[in-house]
Formats: sequence, structure tokens, C-alpha cells
Amino acid sequence: MTDNTTSSPPTPTPTDNGVRGALAARMGIRLLELSAERTVATMPVEGNTQPYGLLHGGASAALAETVGSVAAAMHAGEGRIAVGVDLSATHHRPVREGEVTAVATPLARGRSVATYDIAITDDRGRRVCTARLTCALRDRPDAR
Repeated sequence: MTDNTTSSPPTPTPTDNGVRGALAARMGIRLLELSAERTVATMPVEGNTQPYGLLHGGASAALAETVGSVAAAMHAGEGRIAVGVDLSATHHRPVREGEVTAVATPLARGRSVATYDIAITDDRGRRVCTARLTCALRDRPDAR
């Protein structure tokens, strides 16, 4: 007999120091702090650049969605998942080297929707990108 069920990723816990998802792993995203009130991650610029040698805007967006989704999943709680439904990002300044840090803090948290503000800064603390992510919060499909 074959098991045809699809397992869902585990809900992150504050002791996690790994990366959630294959894309985040490929991009070198490291989760440093995990909570519904504040989630922090870093990402290297190297390997995440566009043809001009600058940090790719899509890489910033992926970093923002990672920290915002993890924070929303922490808020959703056990047996629930967070899925991004809207992401906006404004890129303020170029980055060519080093590491960027993303910090997600809640703007609104309800039972079915959570919205997070994400600030991405460079090694000197200068804001590189401002993003906003809204996630739908749902029961985990395999928790039924």
C-alpha cells in the first residue's frame, strides 16, 4: 500500500535556526528570530544579484515574503498555515555586497488574515526595501 498523503511543512518554532523551503535555502536566507511579533532573517547579496551586480528586487521580495509568512504562520498557530495573497515592495537603494536583514512586524493580525510590514536594511543599517505582505490564514489541509 502506498501513502499518497502530502505532508505540510512544520510550523516554525522559536528554536528553529534553519531555512523554511527550498527557494529560501538556495538563496541563503537564514532565520534568526521567530515570533508573531517580530521575525528576522538575513540573506547574502552575492548569488542574489541581477545582471548589473545589484541585489535583485525579486530576491528582496522573496526575503520579505519569507519573513512575513513565517511570522504569520507563528500567529496562525498549530494546525494552521499562512499563505501569501498580496505582496508589495518598494526598493529604495542599491546594494552590491554584504548581507541584507529583513525584519517583519505586524500591521494587523486576525483569525483569517495577517498583514506584516517588512523593513530590509543593508550592513550599514540603511533601508534598502520596504515591503508589505498579507497572508490568508487557513486550517492545515492534513489537520482535518
